[in-house]
Amino acid sequence: MQPLNLPPYPFQIFKEGEKFKILDPVRKKRLVLTPEEWVRQHMVMYLIEKKNFPAGLLKMETGVKHNKRFGRTDAVFVDREGKPLVLVECKAPNIKISKETFYQAARYNSTLESPYVVLTNGLVHIVMHLAIQERKILSLEDLPDYKYL
Repeated sequence: MQPLNLPPYPFQIFKEGEKFKILDPVRKKRLVLTPEEWVRQHMVMYLIEKKNFPAGLLKMETGVKHNKRFGRTDAVFVDREGKPLVLVECKAPNIKISKETFYQAARYNSTLESPYVVLTNGLVHIVMHLAIQERKILSLEDLPDYKYL
């Protein structure tokens, strides 16, 4: 798999038949190793290991309904009361983070109402803080450490 603009992690990778799988260390299950899954696993580990997000507050591939349409979030960290805190939308490294990526995350977040949104393809990371009261979207260089949210 392609090196990413995230720290490397010692993932367990297996070959099963014709497919490669990666052990998701949080859910403790093997997942098909696609380029998008490679990005998701790295971003989740970055948030847990470097930004101190508790793994127990992570929800992966959660269903979201918006205007009779269903979608699946890549990852959502919730706060201790179970309210969404950070929505993470991942794309494969060869997929550009575009307006469409932003609109997809915005659709999910119109239901979730997470104050932080991260868009990443593993090479480019866009971090936004949605200041609801001020009706502003603030661009951040990086997500703050969990203890500051």
